[in-house]
Amino acid sequence: MDDNSTRVADYLDDRLQTLGDLDSLHDLLATITTQHGLLKKQLHDAKRDLHDAKDAAHAHHDSLAQRADAFRHEQADIDRRLMVITASETSDEAVPRFAEVLDTLHRLDVATNYVDLLAEVDKLSKQAQAKLQTSSEAALAPYKQLRAIHTRLINLQEDAEGAAPQLVYYVSKITHTLRTKILDAFSAQLEHTLKKIRWPLPNATIPAHLREEWETAFVKLLDLQSPELEGMNYANGPGNKVKLPPVLFPMEVLVQPLEMRFRYHFEGDKPTNRIDRPEYFLSHITTLLNDYSGFVNDHVQPVLLRHFRGTDLALNPVYIDAMSAFITALLPMLRTKIGSLLPKVAGQPQLLSHLIHEVMNFDTDLRDTWGYDAGHGVEGWKGLSWEFLVQGDWFGRWLQVEKDFALSRYQNIVEAPDFGDLDYESVDPKATKPTKGAIRVNDLLETITDRYRPLTSFSQKLTFLIDIQIAIFDKLHERLQSNLEAYLTMTTSLGRAMGGITKEEQERLLGVEGLERLCKTFGSADYLERAMRDWSDDVFFLDIWEELQDRARSPTSNIGTMTVADVAGRTSKKVESDDMEAGSLFDETASWYARLRDRSEKIIIDTLNSNVREALRAYRHINPWATLGGPSASSSAAAEPSPTAELDPLLVYLRTTLTFLARALASAPLRRITRAMLTTISTVFWENVLSRYRFSTQGATQLHADVLAVCRVVDKHVGPGVAETGLRKCLEGVKLVGLPVKGSPSSSSSSTSGQDHQAKHDDGGGEDTEDWDTEAWGAAEDGGEEEPPSVVVAQKAKHHPGATPSFGGGNEAGAAAAAGAEEVLGLWEVEKRLFADNQAARDVLDELGLELLSETEARALLRRRVELAG
Repeated sequence: MDDNSTRVADYLDDRLQTLGDLDSLHDLLATITTQHGLLKKQLHDAKRDLHDAKDAAHAHHDSLAQRADAFRHEQADIDRRLMVITASETSDEAVPRFAEVLDTLHRLDVATNYVDLLAEVDKLSKQAQAKLQTSSEAALAPYKQLRAIHTRLINLQEDAEGAAPQLVYYVSKITHTLRTKILDAFSAQLEHTLKKIRWPLPNATIPAHLREEWETAFVKLLDLQSPELEGMNYANGPGNKVKLPPVLFPMEVLVQPLEMRFRYHFEGDKPTNRIDRPEYFLSHITTLLNDYSGFVNDHVQPVLLRHFRGTDLALNPVYIDAMSAFITALLPMLRTKIGSLLPKVAGQPQLLSHLIHEVMNFDTDLRDTWGYDAGHGVEGWKGLSWEFLVQGDWFGRWLQVEKDFALSRYQNIVEAPDFGDLDYESVDPKATKPTKGAIRVNDLLETITDRYRPLTSFSQKLTFLIDIQIAIFDKLHERLQSNLEAYLTMTTSLGRAMGGITKEEQERLLGVEGLERLCKTFGSADYLERAMRDWSDDVFFLDIWEELQDRARSPTSNIGTMTVADVAGRTSKKVESDDMEAGSLFDETASWYARLRDRSEKIIIDTLNSNVREALRAYRHINPWATLGGPSASSSAAAEPSPTAELDPLLVYLRTTLTFLARALASAPLRRITRAMLTTISTVFWENVLSRYRFSTQGATQLHADVLAVCRVVDKHVGPGVAETGLRKCLEGVKLVGLPVKGSPSSSSSSTSGQDHQAKHDDGGGEDTEDWDTEAWGAAEDGGEEEPPSVVVAQKAKHHPGATPSFGGGNEAGAAAAAGAEEVLGLWEVEKRLFADNQAARDVLDELGLELLSETEARALLRRRVELAG
């Protein structure tokens, strides 16, 4: 059985598997018939397409054959003709001979054009010279034609990559010679007119009968120069090769006598020609501008406006503005003078620095006073200083001179005897005091800024900033850092042993003398860090920062000779990030000084804390608190307990230390440092006194007096409320541990409580000890102590309006009298509620105005009362 029969059998077996499939046999046959018809149609279309493709292929082959035959006939014809023309036996020999003939014809054609052009040039030159003898105005027409030929040749030579140099040179020479003759003739006419008005007298003026002659002579020179001006595009060029603006011919004539006077004064042996006084010849130019501005504006400006109005040249201030044209005409003599002076002062740093500085000031004066931009528009005039520093390559030498001067001045500052003295007079009395050296270094850096502020080159300004200013900041930071490290070395045991520091010297270093050394570093770092932040807001440094951002975004990723990473490491890391808006030029340096300031502050705090702990050494080892007795009946009820004798070292240390710190530091750092020190004092009181010993009523009174003594010293030197804030938890603990044994429910009952307690004491009643302790505490409270600390008073008043809480527990009578009918909680009631549950404990602590004490701490403290000891 063949493949077709097999495929048919398989198909029928697949479609007719059951008896039910026979019912759809007609549908199956119809489907097969339809598919068969489609396949036949597709076969027919395919045969037709194949036939068409074969016909097209045959036709294309016939066409190619015909074209190839035609090409062969044409090639044979060309070969035959070449052999006839060149008398060659073969076409290979004919082709080079034919090319040689064509080349000869081309050279001949070029030579013919050369001769024609030269003839035209010679004709125009002779024609112009002939007319110049009779009428100078008539000579302008052939000169302009000659000038047009010259301009066209130069443009063609540029396109032809420097072809025909001899031709261009010859035409240029002829054109220049003719221009010189015409220029001399026209200049003579203008000079003749100027002699009539006695130029260059500053008060010269042009009378009415000479105005036409003046304008005619002036305009002739402008007409002569117009072809040159129209083809000139001096403002465009490489960044360090900018062309200079042209001087108008009539302005050259005006300036000639002024230039002769300038050379007489500043190029001979006159006293005014001094290499150490460049301001002499620069101020002379400024004087000329002031003296002749009236004449230029009155008589030159109208002529320029009429001549250039409506032309493209009117858009350039160097042509249309008379004062700008006058300045442009004066600058060449200055360039000559400065160019001759620079080599003479190159070996004398002070003279070189002075010269460049004066030239930059002169440039600034021309820009600001006279609005001179040299025709550069928005970019502005770079200045004479830029021409010599960049184009003349003097910047490197000048930068080194300025750097040596700055570093020398810095060295003199740091070697001065009073370099490290705190300056209490140059800053606000309430500000942190820097050293005199830091102020002088800041003044030096500001002077350096003023010296390079007039520079127009971004790379030059950035180089000055990094190589000089930031370098000096780095040197001073290293010095301050080394001073800090030296202090740490001298105040450690190992440092004393290795450095030979005596115990007396160490004690001085740990006292006010040591704090003064630390405050010098702190104050200097703070002062200079703030100065850098202020500089970052200066428009000058903001412009540098914005330009730096633009350069950093450019594809080259280089800023002058430095990479972006190099600049970022010296200025701000944000230069390399996308978020550059919040950065500034001094981010890196300022952050170093900020870290040095913070470290100095930490060392000050550590020193104070160490000394405070040492001053409290004896105090924390005494234990009179449970055994102190009450005052005798004959003693005054108003007497306040004196501070404990063992507390005197701390009070003396606080007085001396805070007296100095209050002068040396601003309010904010003084309060931060004081709060840190008070935290240590509070910790010592809490851990070594309140949490360690038991207290009688009088013992709590004495502790209260000691804490208030510390508060008085601190508040006196730092400010009200500082001590109470720092010792607040300690004060709350003193108040809790000194609660009166019995409370006072009303003013009437409290008014007689003192008499009842005294009677019971005298009669030997069963509550002698309890009431005597209560009375003793009250006597201390009424004995003229200061008002309770304001912070805790405010907290108590918040919970109980109208109440006056009392620290240290105490006198029911005094508390009730002060609070009207306010209830004063007693020891037993507080103890009962405090130990009931946490909510009751929190409520009673709130009523007492004790916010920092937790329930656990309050319960532990209350157990320190001798009354509750059992």
